Amino acid sequence: MATTTDTPPPSIPTTFCGLDLAHPVVNGSGTFDAIAAQAVFGDSFLDQFPFAAFVSKTITLAVRDGNPPPRLWETPSGMINSIGLPNKGLAGYLEHDLPKLAALPVPLITNVMGSTAAELCELVAACDAQDAIRAIELNVSCPNVKTGLDIGADPVSLAEVLRAVRPQTTKPLIVKLTPNTADVALVAAAAEAEGADAVALVNTLRATAQAPGGDGRPWLGGVTGGMSGPAIRAVALAQVTAVAQRVAIPVIGMGGIQRGEHAAQFLRAGATLVAVGTESFRDPAAGTRIARELQRLLAQTA
Repeated sequence: MATTTDTPPPSIPTTFCGLDLAHPVVNGSGTFDAIAAQAVFGDSFLDQFPFAAFVSKTITLAVRDGNPPPRLWETPSGMINSIGLPNKGLAGYLEHDLPKLAALPVPLITNVMGSTAAELCELVAACDAQDAIRAIELNVSCPNVKTGLDIGADPVSLAEVLRAVRPQTTKPLIVKLTPNTADVALVAAAAEAEGADAVALVNTLRATAQAPGGDGRPWLGGVTGGMSGPAIRAVALAQVTAVAQRVAIPVIGMGGIQRGEHAAQFLRAGATLVAVGTESFRDPAAGTRIARELQRLLAQTA
């Protein structure tokens, strides 16, 4: 990691859904592999962990291999990923990954996704039974089998799902919203009305890329993917602002955050926490750096 042991960690005490955090910077789901990072950087990684809480990659009931390659495309100011949520499935996560993630020095938030309310209920109930999991994040970007829309793009579908899921857990329940909807604030309000403890946004914007050669063939194995990085920051900031003005529950803001000033912008817009995603691919210690830059900015304006 790029941090040093003689530099004190950033300290911006933050409370989120009953969790006491050292600062308001967390990771975006699926953008930082804590298990692989510890294998590379060793046990000192735990002393220099870059985030105040850790959000797992998305877990599904069954094992997923993900999309066929190619899976990534670099854009002028970000990237498109079509990874397709590969994971070990619920049983594999609980047996193999959870014991390792439970050893992290920060609270663990597990992200889950299902295509039906029944699948999400099973996932959430299983997470509720695990003391090491402190909060649950719902990835509601899966298409609804009845409407064809992402569950999180339709306030009616989302409300129906949450009515079934909310009773399955007493842990904080975070709904990760998709930006690919006509009125994200309306969807956030539906989540709040059905018992969500917080919302997180934005997820990636739907995008595609053509293969070199000029014949129009898609480059990505999954044809479309999700665009992230600095290119979407202005869109994310607008949507976070709209949602924070609409709901009373906490908001996790994300989308192209690279520096402390970007994090400060999301906090000024009404977010309680910010999440770093694409920037961690370039700088594995980005979470710590951004939190430290944010701490300096807040000290200057205090």
